[in-house]
Amino acid sequence: MFELFLFNIFIVFIYYTLQLLFCIFTVMKFLYNLGIFLASIILPIIGFFNKKIKLFVNGRKESFSKIDVLKGEKVVWFHVASLGEFEQARPIIEALKNTHASHKILVTFFSPSGYEIRKNYNLADVVCYLPLDSVANAKKFIETVKPVAAIFIKYEFWPNMLNELHKKEIKTILVSGILREEQLFFKWYGGFMKDSLKAFHHFFVQNQTSKKLLNSINFKNVTVSGDTRFDRVFKILEQDNHLSFIETFKNNAYAIIAGSTWKEDEALLVNYINNHATKDEKFIIAPHNIKKEAIDVLQASINKKTVLFSEKENKDLKDYDVFIIDTIGILTKIYKAADIAYVGGGLKTGLHNILEPATFGVPVIIGDKYNKFKEAVDLVKIGGCISINNQETFTNNLQLLKDDKSLRNLTGIINKKYIEDNLGATDLVVNYLKDKI
Repeated sequence: MFELFLFNIFIVFIYYTLQLLFCIFTVMKFLYNLGIFLASIILPIIGFFNKKIKLFVNGRKESFSKIDVLKGEKVVWFHVASLGEFEQARPIIEALKNTHASHKILVTFFSPSGYEIRKNYNLADVVCYLPLDSVANAKKFIETVKPVAAIFIKYEFWPNMLNELHKKEIKTILVSGILREEQLFFKWYGGFMKDSLKAFHHFFVQNQTSKKLLNSINFKNVTVSGDTRFDRVFKILEQDNHLSFIETFKNNAYAIIAGSTWKEDEALLVNYINNHATKDEKFIIAPHNIKKEAIDVLQASINKKTVLFSEKENKDLKDYDVFIIDTIGILTKIYKAADIAYVGGGLKTGLHNILEPATFGVPVIIGDKYNKFKEAVDLVKIGGCISINNQETFTNNLQLLKDDKSLRNLTGIINKKYIEDNLGATDLVVNYLKDKI
């Protein structure tokens, strides 16, 4: 009799626990949708005072009119957050253009910084912003496009879009995924987000940690494929990377190239250039922010002969010490001329692409906030990438690499081999897709 009583208590406990979890699930879903609704009201107001938010809002007004041309077509939809994730999608897009030439390619961006740079990407039939992730927008978007496949890159998870894809049984995959224990999927109260993962037919992830995390919440359809960016940057070596004005400026001198720099990075560079640089060193700086005001401040802070990309015509470039690249789209090619590359953002937790200089076999220096970037963690560990955290370590490492050519060569070889050892993610994804779309 007592055992029956305990059993009944247990059943009641389970019942009310499930009810509680359902309530939490419902509340989280409500709060998410409320947040999206509030964002749709508040962001246009903020847009009056912030240019980037204005682009974010106004760009989304055009999304539905842009995708109308895709009605009735076989569409493969790629969604990326910004420029870095676009580079992960790019090798797959290029491969599918060869294997499925009749299919249309749709690329959606979340961030203006990615969209503004790649809105005219020639291999995509439509490039637009992803509408805000409301239930109504998700239904309208998926109903209009009716993609044969949806490919989300890295860590873009939009629950309403994913739930709509799941309802329509549209083939959906995650590519170059990165999962972390602190994400909502792995919290006891994260059922709403975890439920959206059911949309994915397959997860292609970058590391074993991501696979184990997904396995822990009963997703077994996971392949550790690595990162498609390795395939992308390796192909850079096949293109023409010759820039005559860079060669003229370098004039066979020793060159330090600093890419995608922020103010924090530039403070270190300027201090080194002004106080430690020798006559045989040249510097090329490609700032992340190329607005005139920021470029003027940077140029004025340097006491060496400095020239801008925008004013390079009719200048004898070899006579200058510092070349500031106040344009976009050529940094990858510029890295080919580097003896050392410094990649910016690592002092702000937003490290930029270190694989581009690495593929040329160039030693790379970065800031100390890189733990969210697997390739940086790997390369620091094996010695291809050097992390600095202040002026002293920055200056010492620049001088060490300059003075020790054998160390410089070894560091570059480590980087190049790391790229070569991590190729193949694109083939895994394309082979999975080829008979499913």
